Amino acid sequence: MQVTLADIRFSRDDWRLEADADFGRGIHFVAGAVGSGKSTLALIMAGLIAPDEGSVVRDGMNAAMLSLQFPESHVTGWTVEEEVRSWGLEPATVLRDVNLAEKAGTRPLELSRGELKRLELACILALKSELLILDEPFCSLDCVQKRTLCRRLAERTAGITIIFSHEQYILPAVDTVWEMKEGRLVNHGTVPHALEVWGDTAPLHIRWAVARGIHPANIRIEDVQEAACRTCD
Repeated sequence: MQVTLADIRFSRDDWRLEADADFGRGIHFVAGAVGSGKSTLALIMAGLIAPDEGSVVRDGMNAAMLSLQFPESHVTGWTVEEEVRSWGLEPATVLRDVNLAEKAGTRPLELSRGELKRLELACILALKSELLILDEPFCSLDCVQKRTLCRRLAERTAGITIIFSHEQYILPAVDTVWEMKEGRLVNHGTVPHALEVWGDTAPLHIRWAVARGIHPANIRIEDVQEAACRTCD
């Protein structure tokens, strides 16, 4: 199972995006500043934008899913209950899991942004797509919901998960770190080695650890805490 970006080129006025990469099984984290091209690349990988040059090749998979940054973009149901059904899911189970059972008859766009975000993410994750592309999945979520999302991502033991995000604090364990840098997709490699070469877009706790010779196993704050404790011992 693999997604290949074969010499992707995309431009808009003076801005240019380039990507030539292979994504295999596991969880991939694509960092980058706001405006660096993360969302554009996510749309290209999902097939919603055609590159000017190159191609996206999906090998060994039948189903792909893109979670858009703004949850309003996903809404098709008149009520929250109908919205869940539109994903082919049982509303009672999903709404109980996201604590929205009492809002089953509410219009989706009357929910808060955070409520709608966690509803759409719950539906998307429940489908267990072989390729899951998440564009800024942590936006609009509070700290509790971010941790819940991290736990649910950890439960994806099969397939390919690609997270495009500039989240700096509450993060899941990942396998590979990438970065959109000056319009080009850069592969920093697998963790933990990737943490040593990540650079300016790395979370503050990772940069703090690397600067002090502390070697965390992954990108979570708790990984840095554990590594720091080992160093002190």
